[in-house]
Amino acid sequence: MMMPKNRFKARLGELQYGAWAGMAHPYAAEIVASTGYDWMLIDGEHAPNTVPTILAQLQALAACDSAPVVRAVSDDKALIKQLLDIGAQTLMIPMVESAAQAEEIVRAMRYPPHGVRGVGGGLARATRWDGVPDYLRTAHESLCLIVQIESRAGAGQAAGIAATQGVDAVFIGPADLSINLGHPGNPGHPEVQACIRGVIEAANAAGKACGILAPDPEDARRYRDWGCRFIAVGIDISLLCRAARDNLAVHRGEPADGASPRTY
Repeated sequence: MMMPKNRFKARLGELQYGAWAGMAHPYAAEIVASTGYDWMLIDGEHAPNTVPTILAQLQALAACDSAPVVRAVSDDKALIKQLLDIGAQTLMIPMVESAAQAEEIVRAMRYPPHGVRGVGGGLARATRWDGVPDYLRTAHESLCLIVQIESRAGAGQAAGIAATQGVDAVFIGPADLSINLGHPGNPGHPEVQACIRGVIEAANAAGKACGILAPDPEDARRYRDWGCRFIAVGIDISLLCRAARDNLAVHRGEPADGASPRTY
């Protein structure tokens, strides 16, 4: 049996548009993934997900063209091991603030002697239950690590974080970054925008793809022009809420909302 191809990693460097999956349900994830987004983020940090619900969503997305990305709640090594064993190939880790922290995350994703990942063997979906030949030696080739920079400290260390061997991409969290810089709910503030641009430039200088969450079309275009190559342009919960409000407004004869969220 062949190692499953990491479709997201294979396209790093190309422009990819993604969707955020926060409903924590495989049916909802499959519906959105079937609409054509290049990638989908299964959110294990802020959505009410567990390892079993993430597994169910990975299984639902297996038949879709959207490549799954899984965001962990933290850089906990035990959780990273579990997510890799259930078949997550691309992990996003939040709140990375130093190259040393990034190095430890890389080690959590690799087997000894290059890391500390435990061996699941026949228990692991990632190995297709021992069906993938030489998985232990080649697993790292199919894995992709995205580190999230979303604080003043992380932005200040962006160059070193991005240059860390084993880090494949950098992702910017505008909401946390804006509140960390003292501008809660205002990622459009000039200081936040300058910080975002600096992180993008640092990632690109290190030869790493940079991504960002930008549901607002104007923001998405600006970040694309600044050098972001994978951009989340939709959040399933926000899309549902807006569509539901607009539908009700039509029947009440009220103007549709149609607004994209700014506090993301």
